[in-house]
Amino acid sequence: MNQTEKGILLVSCPDTEGIVAAVSTFLFSNGANIVHSDQHSTDPVQGHFFMRIEFSHPNLLEKLPKLEATFAQTASPFSMQWSITATSKKPRVAIFATKEDHCLQELIWRWQLGELHAEIALVISNHNHFRELTESAGIPFYHVPVTKDTKAEATAAHFSILEENRIDTVILARYMQIIPEQLIHRYQNEIINIHHSFLPAFIGGNPYQQAFDRGVKIIGATAHYVNEQLDEGPIIEQDITRITHRYNVTDLKRHGKDIERIVLYRAVKWHLEKRVIVHGNKTIVFQ
Repeated sequence: MNQTEKGILLVSCPDTEGIVAAVSTFLFSNGANIVHSDQHSTDPVQGHFFMRIEFSHPNLLEKLPKLEATFAQTASPFSMQWSITATSKKPRVAIFATKEDHCLQELIWRWQLGELHAEIALVISNHNHFRELTESAGIPFYHVPVTKDTKAEATAAHFSILEENRIDTVILARYMQIIPEQLIHRYQNEIINIHHSFLPAFIGGNPYQQAFDRGVKIIGATAHYVNEQLDEGPIIEQDITRITHRYNVTDLKRHGKDIERIVLYRAVKWHLEKRVIVHGNKTIVFQ
């Protein structure tokens, strides 16, 4: 008995005539039905084209390898970067956290409500603060201390834990350690960080103090993919709130936490729903 499943096709390629027709013909010819389609071009002439299609297909997960092999023939003439995902298979997520719990709490809560299309497989922290919070939600907790002298050992432990648990995506929920390049390369565009500032302003540590010292009138938060340059990866989502001269640094942090948690949640949700395409150091986000 055939069971209809939903799939998502992402396409990124140089813009030219015939892309939409070729993709639509492929889906129709292979028994798929388009449910929703979004597209964007940076310029119809010598620009770049992006597309996200939701489609239904009988027994998609079972037939996915054959479908991918067939689509490669369609994609090749257009020099497409592409992926086909069966939504019945949820990504496995690991969350890294340190001492601030608001972003971790938000992600666990949203996951418990069924608002994140993922399995939160584990939480890793360089402190033991969140063991009870995590395990009470039925999520395994790993304590991996990180010091100046043990970074290599910590990285090896992280790799081992992530590989053993078949992790697809890593979320940095206010994890206050630099991610090593080996991990970044292994999870390219699969590590999402929340920075407590409206980037590109106030990069690095203690941005609320930096903002206070500068006398800003708005503060914000930025969720971005992690790359080798600190706080300079492709931005997924940002938001702001207004402040006044009456606010001290503690006030800024308190108001900032609300922005951080919702900005990270949105970015994670969109990433898991395959709504984000990375292009250079920018993103296309289909909402």
